Amino acid sequence: MFPFVCSAVHAQTTGNVSHSTHAKKAVKSSSHAKKGSVSKHVTKQGGIIQSIQVIGNDRVETPTVLSYMLAQPGDPFNKDLLDRSLKTLYATGLFKNITFHRSGNDLQVKVVENPVVNIVAFEGNRKIKDGDLLKYTSLKPRAVYSPALISSDRQHILAMYAAKGRYSVTVTPQIIHLSKNRVDVIYKINEGPKTAIEKLSFVGNHAFSEARLAQVTSSKETAWYRFLSSADEYNPERVKYDAELLRRFYLRNGFVDFKMINATGELSPDHKSFYITYTMSEGPQYRLGKIDVRSNLEGVQADKIRDMIAMRKGQIYDGKEIEDVAKSIQENLQAQGHPFAVVRPEIARNPEKKRVDLLFDVMEGPRVYVERIDINGNTVTKDNVIRRELPVAENDPYTNTTEKYMKMAAEDLGYFKEVKVEQAQGSAPDKRSVALNVQEKPTGEFSLGGGYSTDSGVLGNIGLRQRNFLGTGVDAGISGTAAYYAKQVNLSVTDPYFMNKNMVAGVDVFYIQNSYQTYQNYSEDRYGASFRLGYAFNNVLSQQWTYSIINRRVHDIWDRSSYYILDQKGSSLLSQLSTTIAYDTRDARFNAHTGSMVKIGGDIAGLGGDAKYYRGKIDVSHYIPLDEITGNRDWTLSLTAGAGYIGDMGSKKDTMVIDNFYLGGNNLRGFYDGGVGPRSHAIYGHDQEDFLGGRRMYTASAQVNFPMPAARDLGLTGRYFVDMGALDGLRVKHKYTNPATAGDKYTGVYGDSMSPRVSTGVGVSWKSPFGLLNVDAALPLVREKHDRKQLLRFGFGQQF
Repeated sequence: MFPFVCSAVHAQTTGNVSHSTHAKKAVKSSSHAKKGSVSKHVTKQGGIIQSIQVIGNDRVETPTVLSYMLAQPGDPFNKDLLDRSLKTLYATGLFKNITFHRSGNDLQVKVVENPVVNIVAFEGNRKIKDGDLLKYTSLKPRAVYSPALISSDRQHILAMYAAKGRYSVTVTPQIIHLSKNRVDVIYKINEGPKTAIEKLSFVGNHAFSEARLAQVTSSKETAWYRFLSSADEYNPERVKYDAELLRRFYLRNGFVDFKMINATGELSPDHKSFYITYTMSEGPQYRLGKIDVRSNLEGVQADKIRDMIAMRKGQIYDGKEIEDVAKSIQENLQAQGHPFAVVRPEIARNPEKKRVDLLFDVMEGPRVYVERIDINGNTVTKDNVIRRELPVAENDPYTNTTEKYMKMAAEDLGYFKEVKVEQAQGSAPDKRSVALNVQEKPTGEFSLGGGYSTDSGVLGNIGLRQRNFLGTGVDAGISGTAAYYAKQVNLSVTDPYFMNKNMVAGVDVFYIQNSYQTYQNYSEDRYGASFRLGYAFNNVLSQQWTYSIINRRVHDIWDRSSYYILDQKGSSLLSQLSTTIAYDTRDARFNAHTGSMVKIGGDIAGLGGDAKYYRGKIDVSHYIPLDEITGNRDWTLSLTAGAGYIGDMGSKKDTMVIDNFYLGGNNLRGFYDGGVGPRSHAIYGHDQEDFLGGRRMYTASAQVNFPMPAARDLGLTGRYFVDMGALDGLRVKHKYTNPATAGDKYTGVYGDSMSPRVSTGVGVSWKSPFGLLNVDAALPLVREKHDRKQLLRFGFGQQF
């Protein structure tokens, strides 16, 4: 008999050799050996396998080795069968060398086991932690080492860095052989610089410049000031998202035929930067033509629905606005007793006239009801906290928007990292079961911040907040602010569903210390509590009540202040009931683009305490989009106005100037806080002034908010404004304006006039990586002789 070798393969990986290449060569050589010597010898010898002996195995038990083999005792010495058995053993990854040897009718299987991994370590990684890398690698301590796994893990590590925008990274696996057939696996990582976006290019754009389109995309070209941002890091998913943002942008600006042809990212030869190109076809810009309504809903006339449409013929076509109007009409009809109302907008293009005719088709949808709502995954938040926010309950109508609004309502709570809504057929064809699946997220916050403002100087703040206390939806927090001219500590608790009703109730306990030494000659301390209760009549109308009990102390008065201020020294107790009614149709609370707001408020002090007065205030604002004039939706005209009056209900000795209206600063730019209205000189002929405030005040402002194309990429926006206002009505404990009765305490008052003061100026807002910075430069155009000017005003600060 002649012994034969079916295969002998030795694949060993060391140093920085490519392990995937070694593995491929090993498989290729083993296959070649089996196809050569094995088949030739088996053909000559034949015979039956009497027994199989396994030699060289240490960790892997013999029965385990035999279980992987296809050839078994009693099988013939068949070349194909032995070849497949060899491949099966190699496929286990347990062995680095396998040899078949025939001795008579016995088959000897000699194996060399792959080493066991002792440790897996990473060197040179700073952007990704060891623990995160281990989560995505297959080789773990005590696992069996395999060159194929090394190659696979290397690719996983490269992919993790690519997801973070680093494509120039190199990963070099190193294998250190130890005693007892063990190895240490070390991945040497050279992270290199992040692969930044060098250039954003747009092909096919004619209506908008590259600079304007670059403002739309979330991907940004690399720049020195983006050291805290990842917007300039290449991410293929972000490129796809940006293509969608561009599509939406064009549709909002009337380009109905817009098509995104391609969005590609090309890596530079040195792997250090990307060039992103968006290729598009704009088509013509369309404007709205005929706007009509067709109603097939019983009891609803088309004319009634036309009154709900704010759009007009000739305006730039806006697909999103049309969807919003259709949604608004549908919700109004459902609230008016038509629960199954459906509104579908239909458009008809006229390319020759570049017009889009619009039809709102109103009909009744299928009558389907919610049979059951299941909430799953809320391990912290109580069921009722979620259910009370949902727009539907069991037995309510089920419409085509039910799932969407349920998802939005749960997401708006801010308690969940993921929200999914699934619906299934109920017990009958007209019933649906809806499952709301949520995944909790932490709702506690610790904040630390700082900044600067013209009023308070350098400031710092710290806060601790829990927005979902014990899963009840109660918002509780404590915060403190320390500035050069002010200090404040506030404890706040708010229940958004007080007594399980649609009312917001809360309490604030606070301590405030203000040192007005920059523009006043005294300091003021306040401590007390406020109790709040608010409710909404509908989506636009709401009311809030507040009761406050506050102890105030006026102190640190400059001994040469006017007698009006010297009279204020001491403490007083304020017991005040306040209410505010707000009508708000703005499209956003901040940076509104359309809509209006009217806010009417009133205060009554005197339900106990020392201060006794009544005070009323009204504020109105209206926002006008300038889209049609500018062709750009970032232009907005805002018109605001306000008026207030405070009257006394007690004796003059109860009058405190800290309760008066003050004009200047935020409500009249170009003038100091309190720099307009009744003021007096300090005694003994000093030029230092005391701002006294007043009884009556009115303000008005017109402001144009506009983009700054050359700097918008930096987060800069601009504004031009004209402010107007006036304040009068001396309100003090004692009047010293009559020399005959005041005697030595005679102190004149100036600025007590309702003649309008007017200022104009420009401002800039910067959404910096550190917070929002506002700068306003204003020049008074109309002023009184003694008004105090303030040409530059700015504030900066944000929690981070």
